[in-house]
Amino acid sequence: MAFFAKGVLLAAAGALAFCLLACVAQAASCGKSAAGFEQWKVEFAETAKAAGVKGKGLAALAGAKYAVGTIQADRSVNKAFSGSVADFMRRRGGSAIISKGRSLKTANAALFDSIELNYGVPAGVLLAIWGMETNFGASMGNQNTVSAIVTLAYDCRRPQFFAPHAIAALKLVDSGVLSAGSVGAMHGEIGHTGFLPGNVLRYGVGNRNMRDKSTALMSTANFLRAHGWGAGGDYQGNMGAIAGWNSASVYQQAIARIGEAIDGG
Repeated sequence: MAFFAKGVLLAAAGALAFCLLACVAQAASCGKSAAGFEQWKVEFAETAKAAGVKGKGLAALAGAKYAVGTIQADRSVNKAFSGSVADFMRRRGGSAIISKGRSLKTANAALFDSIELNYGVPAGVLLAIWGMETNFGASMGNQNTVSAIVTLAYDCRRPQFFAPHAIAALKLVDSGVLSAGSVGAMHGEIGHTGFLPGNVLRYGVGNRNMRDKSTALMSTANFLRAHGWGAGGDYQGNMGAIAGWNSASVYQQAIARIGEAIDGG
């Protein structure tokens, strides 16, 4: 889905680490077009090295291309979250997500029961996010992940936010979770539920392979729990955790409505 502001709420230690990286990243100049991108990558490579990025990650950075499609998507992102909650749900196929979500909840009952037992997060909100982000894995994107996130780190609109995610993506390449050729959504989101790279590092479980359904769902539950999801609580009481996933109000309310419908179905 179009990116708005996923993972705005960070754990204190993680927020500090991200802040430090972002402040260092500001040493590299930003840009508003492809002009200057190659020189910026040379500067950003020094930031990456200082942050612990190794050979594979640095090579992926050197090979990154200016992602025109990502910039075009970013410039129109606010339109995707405009209008009422009802309008947003209509555009995003809320009824279809509820229907398929209920079927998937039944078909994967053991998985969702295990997740709720271990993380305290019910199936409904996970299925709502999964359906909203990638149509349950059917549309995980074909944009080069490193190019997308590096372009956003270079772009002058929000470099402080995206620079740490770019560092994280390069570290994921170093560790083998990603490769220089990995693809995902337009803003660098990865896998079934659309994790940004920094959140993969922080909240990813197991092998952190977000293209694996079970890993992505467990990691999403881990994220929500870390952002305050209270086991046994209702959706209104857990809106803060949903806001941690995406800061757009219409998105949050749609996820709550869809999740409640799935859990109650």
